[in-house]
Amino acid sequence: MTTSKKVTILYFTDILCIWAYLAQVRIDQLKSKFGSGIVLEEHFVSVFGSVEAKIEQNWGSQGGVSAYGKHVQEIGSKFGHIEIHPDIWVKNTPATSGSCHLFLKAIQILEARNELPPSSKSVNPRKSIFEVVAWELRMAFFKDLVDISSFKAQVEIAERLELPHKKIQQVIESGHAFSALDRDLQLKEKYGVIGSPSLVLNEGRQIIYGNVGYRVIEANIQELLNQPENQASWC
Repeated sequence: MTTSKKVTILYFTDILCIWAYLAQVRIDQLKSKFGSGIVLEEHFVSVFGSVEAKIEQNWGSQGGVSAYGKHVQEIGSKFGHIEIHPDIWVKNTPATSGSCHLFLKAIQILEARNELPPSSKSVNPRKSIFEVVAWELRMAFFKDLVDISSFKAQVEIAERLELPHKKIQQVIESGHAFSALDRDLQLKEKYGVIGSPSLVLNEGRQIIYGNVGYRVIEANIQELLNQPENQASWC
């Protein structure tokens, strides 16, 4: 029996987070498995808002950026579906993930307004343009060692995907992208999101954070889809 019930998932990531990079395959599988049964809302959480401060705080006494880069390579070596550049984090180190988040929020806004050319989705017609660009940015950094915090690198990716980068810049300059990014911050604080990647389900009653296996995520969503609409609270 078919049902029109949907589960809304708020998905929080940082574009420079290795765990979000490797978790994308799980998100793709969820969308393939549940289709219209889930509504995925993508948001950002600032983990690498200041890369220099982040590395110094967590890795300063352990070898700094070189040690962190090695750590990321070790993580990547355990997952065959992703590629990690051997010089990750050591060369072309980005200053922040914030500029990428801002750029992507502008794309998200334009896509919601239907102001992006359909040709932009030709790379993967099953994904939103926002999703395509976010993935391209992640691959550019982790696989190709591009400093994606630079506006130049972001524009180059947008042009390759036939996106109107001037329109994107206008949305940023107008303040609307900043407003959308601040909304992400408000949602992060509202639901107590502590890191990337995080999935918020059931209006904040369930939060799945970090490197959690696909079957665990699937089970949580399946339970929500099968839960009776007016199920009584236990308390």
